[in-house]
Amino acid sequence: MDPGARSPEKPDKENLVGISSKRLGVCGWLLVLLSALLMVITFPLSIWMCLKVIKEYERAVVFRLGRIQADKARGPGLILILPCIDVFVKVDLRTITCNIPPQEILTRDSVTTQVDGVVYYRIYSAVSAVANVHDVHQATFLLAQTTLRNVLGTQTLSQILAGREEIAHSIQTLLDDATELWGIRVARVEIKDVRIPVQLQRSMAAEAEATREARAKVLAAEGEMNASKALKSASMVLTESPVALQLRYLQTLTTVATEKNSTIVFPLPMNILEGMGSISWDRQPPAPNRA
Repeated sequence: MDPGARSPEKPDKENLVGISSKRLGVCGWLLVLLSALLMVITFPLSIWMCLKVIKEYERAVVFRLGRIQADKARGPGLILILPCIDVFVKVDLRTITCNIPPQEILTRDSVTTQVDGVVYYRIYSAVSAVANVHDVHQATFLLAQTTLRNVLGTQTLSQILAGREEIAHSIQTLLDDATELWGIRVARVEIKDVRIPVQLQRSMAAEAEATREARAKVLAAEGEMNASKALKSASMVLTESPVALQLRYLQTLTTVATEKNSTIVFPLPMNILEGMGSISWDRQPPAPNRA
């Protein structure tokens, strides 16, 4: 690798426009004196053209003979602009909303989706925003679209649907690093909507419904198992105490009498029914011998 070659990473701040330490030469100062003299000669008419009002949320970047006058923008309040040699550009420092239109993205699991979002950013360095990029708002808008597509293209559909906050935070970090030299600070990034094809929506709905039904069956089976264990424990307790069985019988009669007064239930022990069945079987006449 050539040692004199410059790395393609972030450029040095000394080579950025607007941070150069060069000053006006002798001819430049001569033109400044002539401009000031012209302003004095045409006073007070010139005062209306040379005094500019900068609002509280604005800053003015002044170019004198094509060079930025200072590393820091002027304002707010009144600023003096020399005629013929000074040109100024106003920069709004308020937070700006950038709506990202729906972007068609192919996810890592080969699913086509449309994702849109919104970016909130503000200019913290008016000099860098004016001198280092042609149109800072258009550049930020295009960079936000590209970053959104690049980040979401490395994620699966389930990751996009479940991890919106993490994806938005990663996009914000990438945008903030890329726009630092433009004087931009990204405050927030939000993913508004993720649109998937209708057929995929139906497939996902059917899969979710099948999962819910399977979970419901498992819960019902667990409930039946717990109920059978409870009934087994109750039957063992009632077997040990005949009085408890009689009390349970009376409680059941009380409940039935409260709801249906015309119905009375008399339970019969199973051993009595078994005994009656054996007696009726013994009393049957023997079948005749047809030999």
